[in-house]
Amino acid sequence: MIRKRFLWIFCVFLLFSVTIISWKPSTNTNISANTKMIASAKEVFNQYVNTIYQTAKLEQAGLDISVFQKAFIGYINLKLDHKLPQNSSVITVVDFSKPSRQKRMWIIDVLSKQLLLNTWVAHGQGSGDDIATQFSDNNDSHQSSLGFYLTDDVYMGKHGRSLRLDGLDEGFNAKARARAIVVHAADYVCQNSIDKLGRLGRSFGCPAVSPEVRDQVIDDIKGKTVLFINGNNSNYTSKYLDENSLENFADTSAYQIAATR
Repeated sequence: MIRKRFLWIFCVFLLFSVTIISWKPSTNTNISANTKMIASAKEVFNQYVNTIYQTAKLEQAGLDISVFQKAFIGYINLKLDHKLPQNSSVITVVDFSKPSRQKRMWIIDVLSKQLLLNTWVAHGQGSGDDIATQFSDNNDSHQSSLGFYLTDDVYMGKHGRSLRLDGLDEGFNAKARARAIVVHAADYVCQNSIDKLGRLGRSFGCPAVSPEVRDQVIDDIKGKTVLFINGNNSNYTSKYLDENSLENFADTSAYQIAATR
């Protein structure tokens, strides 16, 4: 009787030991599931960006898809951070890695998937000649500043009708308001300047546009829309370029509204 009881206890112990040894935490499964979910969300995001890029014919207009994707990631992060109104659908991209002779400002409505305008834009005289190579947020640098901006109100200044900008990237453009970095018109932003100088004229750091399109530019982007200025600077970083937020992309109003169209 004692022997049988001992044998039974031994079997139970053996079975318990095998179970413990063979059991593994489910962490890897959870990590795998989360990775798949993020990968799936990023795939949805990339498909959406590509759809806008193709439908709006942005490649034909000279906008690199990698730059547009950066601008759109920032747009989504600003939405998730409640910096942009939920009905805001306009993204302005300025690519200072391109020469000033090219039309390097694009205004895009991402919900209607339309390119509203592609036009010239000047950089700061301290940033370089035809291509901007230096950037600063310092007063009196006369250089352009990279990064994400929010457009604000329209006012009448020394350059006429102008649009105030607020820089959102600390260390790169956060002094924009204090430096009076605004969208305004300038006579040196035209084909005539390119013919005479081989480039546009240059500003004191403002993204200046042609007088011919000033009102259209200002009216299209005023009142809390996002403007992204890109350039060749490996030191530029922004919290608004964080791709981890893409897992929440399908929850944003931008995607939900577009998905119903």
